[in-house]
Amino acid sequence: MARFWACAAGAGCFLTFLVLHSNYCGSPILRNIVLQISWTTCNPLYRLDVSWPKFPEYFTGTTFCVGVDSLHGLVYVAQRGDNLPKVLVFTEDGYFLRAWNYTVDTPHGIFAASTSHEQSIWITDVGSGPYGHTIKKYNSFGDLVQVLGTPGKKGSDLSPLQFDNPAELYVEDTGEIYIVDGDGGLNNRLFKLSPDFMMLWLHGENGTRPTQFNIPHSVTVDATGRVWVADRGNKRIQVFDKDTGEWLGAWDNCFSEEGPSSVRLTPDGRYLIVAQLHLSRLLVVEAPPVGSVGSCSVVGTIQLADQVLPHLLDVDKKTGAIYVAEIGAKQVQKYVPLRGYFSSLGS
Repeated sequence: MARFWACAAGAGCFLTFLVLHSNYCGSPILRNIVLQISWTTCNPLYRLDVSWPKFPEYFTGTTFCVGVDSLHGLVYVAQRGDNLPKVLVFTEDGYFLRAWNYTVDTPHGIFAASTSHEQSIWITDVGSGPYGHTIKKYNSFGDLVQVLGTPGKKGSDLSPLQFDNPAELYVEDTGEIYIVDGDGGLNNRLFKLSPDFMMLWLHGENGTRPTQFNIPHSVTVDATGRVWVADRGNKRIQVFDKDTGEWLGAWDNCFSEEGPSSVRLTPDGRYLIVAQLHLSRLLVVEAPPVGSVGSCSVVGTIQLADQVLPHLLDVDKKTGAIYVAEIGAKQVQKYVPLRGYFSSLGS
């Protein structure tokens, strides 16, 4: 009981601080409060970095996705709206660098695939204009480098390759590409392309059985060779072998209320960070050992404010910071892991 009242007192002080900050500093923090207190353990997982970005007024549209270039310390945000820059570039400290809008219609997902040899940004475009239904590669200044798909034409063909509302992609350092194509369009597909864009394997049916999808919305790959797919409409995460495409298993026990909208791994590969859009919640889920997918095990949650609506997120591979694109709040926020917490979970 003493621990409970200690937690409650701490939460009250924290809320009082936010109210004062909002009243006297004109800050929007109170609207976007994140309840980082676990009432069962009294141990917060992350803290909200209220100083990121330095000038949130650069968010002038609806922020759908965020990609982190951990190698160069850059954060890319893609937003929707008329007559505004579609891509914003920030430093990891929150300073605005530049914006660009070239050949981007309606962004949905973004991925920073930078290596020591190349800085590249990939964007999935679900627009109906001349650049829509494509996946495009840019350099860090917004110059178009590569287009996958048939610009302006949705479809399901593989030769030539077509997309319909491609949701997200993940690019390995080797150049191999994993794509989930199906944010409510014709397709419900997961496939892998070689660095020269040849099809390596494909799962492409709508349904509820293994290897079938209903709005595959996010994809990531772990260091052990497993592909994790947020199968949002089926309220589950499906897992595949990255080399063969073999189905390894699925998690549905964590998602009875709502399916996952985004999935990423912590830098050590031991936990997955999963967003649930309409619940405005992030889950910290334990990654199973190699050879066993097992059941989903939640080790913590980050409850966001109502109607924040976390759409897609990314995790800094160096610092472990989570960047969340929130379409309800029309912003991206940064959450910093508390030092030593995750190492203590695994001890």
